[in-house]
Amino acid sequence: MALHSPITMAFQKPRRAAGKVKYTVFAVVTLCVLYYLRNSATATFNTAFRPIGDHLNGGTPQSPTKPGDKTRPNAHTHPITTLIEGAEVAFEDLLRKESHDLKSAAAAYRTRRGRHPPPGFDAWYDFAEDNGAVMVEDFFDQIYHDLGPFWGVEPKVMRKEAWDYEMTINIRNQNASAGSGWFWTQIWLDLTKTIQHLLPDMDLALNSMDEPRIAVPWEDINGYMEKERASRKMAHPKDVVSDFQILSQHPDAENAELTFAGRFWDIASRGCHPDSLARKAAHQTNFNDTPSITLAHTLPHTYKGYVSNFSLSADFCHQPDLQGLHGMMIEPLSVSSTRHLFPMFGGSKLPTNNEILLPAPMYWNGEERFSGGANHGANWVDKQNKVIWRGVATGGKNRPDNWKGFQRHRFVAMTNATQVSGAENWSQIPENFALPPSEYDIAAQQEGKLGRWTKEWADTGFIDLMCLEPEKNATCYYTDPYFKVNKAMKMAEQFNRKYVPDIDGNSFSGRYRGFLLSTSLPIKATIFREWHDSRLVPWKHFVPMDNRFMDFWGIMEYFVGFEGEVVKREGHDAQAERIALAGQEWANKVLRKEDMQIYVLRLLLEYARLSDERRDKMGWVADLL
Repeated sequence: MALHSPITMAFQKPRRAAGKVKYTVFAVVTLCVLYYLRNSATATFNTAFRPIGDHLNGGTPQSPTKPGDKTRPNAHTHPITTLIEGAEVAFEDLLRKESHDLKSAAAAYRTRRGRHPPPGFDAWYDFAEDNGAVMVEDFFDQIYHDLGPFWGVEPKVMRKEAWDYEMTINIRNQNASAGSGWFWTQIWLDLTKTIQHLLPDMDLALNSMDEPRIAVPWEDINGYMEKERASRKMAHPKDVVSDFQILSQHPDAENAELTFAGRFWDIASRGCHPDSLARKAAHQTNFNDTPSITLAHTLPHTYKGYVSNFSLSADFCHQPDLQGLHGMMIEPLSVSSTRHLFPMFGGSKLPTNNEILLPAPMYWNGEERFSGGANHGANWVDKQNKVIWRGVATGGKNRPDNWKGFQRHRFVAMTNATQVSGAENWSQIPENFALPPSEYDIAAQQEGKLGRWTKEWADTGFIDLMCLEPEKNATCYYTDPYFKVNKAMKMAEQFNRKYVPDIDGNSFSGRYRGFLLSTSLPIKATIFREWHDSRLVPWKHFVPMDNRFMDFWGIMEYFVGFEGEVVKREGHDAQAERIALAGQEWANKVLRKEDMQIYVLRLLLEYARLSDERRDKMGWVADLL
């Protein structure tokens, strides 16, 4: 059976029972086996992380299609074409949910959340409307995914634990302040101050690290979500409390205990279902050999080799091989974690982590190195028909005996034409990548020209090899034989190329929003969650990529094409342009700084209600009186 997250299960709608038994015993057994093969071991804290909308799967080719369905694949249709068509339908369906007045927004809230909106919902709506927001309730699903388990925690415990943490933002009498001068804290404080006049009293504990820190076992989260589900009700409007509590300046403190460990896989996987592959698989300890890269665990989130469910592709609970294919799992830069459900806010997290997400500091701050500044790229027709990636060899603490599985090292190696050609003609064995399997039917590979073709469009490289012991000129003795150090390239210059892959670093990549706002096409692979995930439709606003990167050559063949001596594949430049520009247009509507303010205001109103002893009776019901 499918192994769902306790949060996923808590927010799922009930299914209608079948009226009659329609199939023979053989047929039932056959269907069950197929279903198991398709969905088994996909359990995780997030599976499609419901209540986040179904549009995250970018279309429905995994599901049976109906006659006349626009997403019904044709036998001769390229899988990516099918996924793009499905994304168009998913996006249209999403837009039909838009609310245009306070009453309909409140009704959409009650329908999706099973509660009254929090006190201050009317002020929140006015703020959002005044700032030109696209009002779709699904856009705020991440909030309820993050806060859901805390309905199982006593409000006084939440308040005590948050107050005296090492890095906090404190809000009293509509004034936000912070005792820490850490730059992330100051950026988040700056964001909070822009909406402080609409906020009740509260304390926000902040994660100062790149890496997430809260990893509660699946079994505990399941218990918390049972309490959340039991508490979900709507009090009679006359009994509803519509004001927030006033907090003292110095509540009693009760800090969560943080533990330190070396391997994050052991910590992160405890958030997976007990029967998931991640919990059952042997834990990898040797990272010195060439990593095994196969498609064995991709079936639940792909359609004919390409990502069809983006949120599930980031879910490592059904992908135990990712423990050796991502630096975060091999050896993070730092680890400080707890299995205790602690109300900590952060900029990103893994699917099994329990932080409460805020927009990342670099998104709000808008530094040129993360955004490209005011220059978002030339017109599509004037761009070079190339892939561009420049970055630092981050991803964790790379060492002589573990770097081969790091995601950035793998991506740069597999896009190096010399290394690809060497692997292709058997003159050298790849140290840390694999050539595309036959399932992708890559034309250049059939003609023995994969390396030569890759050279035509790939321009990737490190600007610093980030050696365990730093060296002059950013080199590194154990990776120098495989990588050279390139000159840095500003993002604005990168936007003169058509394709901009986005690869995780020590945690999420802070360049993603800048890529989306550009006229170039983002190609995204990640195992991290961010605040904006439910606002974007894969294959409509960006191109999703599997974390093994085996689909990358197929993606590029689809867009740039190939013309060989025997085989010719037409490119789809117009489709690439359409996704790039649709992503830019949409980002300028739903990923603005105003959208961050609107999201955080909604989040903090919900958080303040959760921290209040009267939370079961609190809400906004003026539209019902």
